[in-house]
Amino acid sequence: MEYKDYYKILGVSKNASADDIKKAYRSLAKKYHPDKNPNDKVAENKFKEISEAYEVLSDAQKRSKYEEMGSNWGKYQQSGGNPNYDYNRRRSSYQRPNEPQKEEDFFGDIFGDGFSDFFKKYFWDSNDLKNDKDANTTKVSSGKDVKADLSISLEDAFKGTTQVFSILNQNLRLKIKAGVADGQELKLSGKGGQGAEGTRGDLYIKILVAKHPNFERVGDDLKGQLSIDLYTALLGGKVPVKMLDESTVTFSIPKECEQGKSLRIRGKGMPKYDKPTEFGDMYIEINIEMPKNITPEEAVLLEKLAKLRSK
Repeated sequence: MEYKDYYKILGVSKNASADDIKKAYRSLAKKYHPDKNPNDKVAENKFKEISEAYEVLSDAQKRSKYEEMGSNWGKYQQSGGNPNYDYNRRRSSYQRPNEPQKEEDFFGDIFGDGFSDFFKKYFWDSNDLKNDKDANTTKVSSGKDVKADLSISLEDAFKGTTQVFSILNQNLRLKIKAGVADGQELKLSGKGGQGAEGTRGDLYIKILVAKHPNFERVGDDLKGQLSIDLYTALLGGKVPVKMLDESTVTFSIPKECEQGKSLRIRGKGMPKYDKPTEFGDMYIEINIEMPKNITPEEAVLLEKLAKLRSK
């Protein structure tokens, strides 16, 4: 069986501190990570190798055993892992009923193909074998969860949308329900970082809803402004306003409407998330625009109006 030089694999000295070992591992793991080297078998194997080395050297007990082994390699080969321990007896004590005593089957069930025979034979921790059910489960290293942002328009948040994007060497399609909120996180299970031997972690997409030029969202309600001229404000009238759902609502402006007055239309706000048939309300704030470039004729009429109002 080949002896694994874990110090050489991580590129550190035998006197390396725990921090040095961690730094070396992180640097190499970043370089050879499967996400950065898709479909590269050499990089994948290298990543497994450095992960195995770190598994041993980052654990004080395993590292101590490994260093003792280095100076007594011949005895370890003969004894199967400990010169004072009956390795075959240890195996048979965990043998499951009615199964042949095959070393590759026994350790394969626990570690799969990710670890070397050297690791399986000398650094397998019997505490990992809690019961017969665990003995038939592959020990894996799951990938990390990943967070990312995704920007959409307020119209997309109103109607719902399907976004296609690429991340972590994956082409993904995300269906976003109507009513999604700014800052809301959506979870994609198994689409996160790739583990050394296990499944991917999860991907969390944070939805960022872009500002709209005409409407502002407040909870499930929408707020907007409607500019009207002075004459409509004084005399009243009807003004059409286009909604987010592309429908047109005609607002009835009351006579003598004041600046900043808020008009409400029920059910024309945002759809409620997971309740597509329920909507918030629309609030429109009136902005009165003063007339500019008054003509002489208009000035005369305004003067007459001013005199009438002063009586």
